[in-house]
Amino acid sequence: MKSLLVAPLLFALAASATAAPLSQPSITLHGKRFSTELALTDAERARGLMMRTQLAADHSMLFVFPDTEERWFWMKNTLIPLDILYFDADRKLVSMQLDVPPCKMDPCATYPSNAPARYVLELPAGTVSRLGAAVGDELVVEGMTGKVQ
Repeated sequence: MKSLLVAPLLFALAASATAAPLSQPSITLHGKRFSTELALTDAERARGLMMRTQLAADHSMLFVFPDTEERWFWMKNTLIPLDILYFDADRKLVSMQLDVPPCKMDPCATYPSNAPARYVLELPAGTVSRLGAAVGDELVVEGMTGKVQ
């Protein structure tokens, strides 16, 4: 009797193992596509890329805020240098802080936007210079449900 109950469970597990994986969210900036992690909640935004020792060249983290206002980031417990890009509600690049170094000791410097922003993108330091991205560029965001509105 137990084998009759276990068989459907094993079948379901086998089917899910062969199913296509969920799509990884991605962003495109200045014609270059990056896989991205989304920071959607207060806790995710507070954690960010803290305590990581590397960030692949084709990877990013996108912070999504519920409103548009001036933002500032700091590098407390962030161990890798980053480019920090600020985008408005229309996903237009409005401000950049490039080659931001890790914070080695308190107090850590802050890196503000020069205009109100709703989205903040972190990339490995030097990425923006290599891409040639500039203020006014549009950020395209795609995920499991399509473009972020």
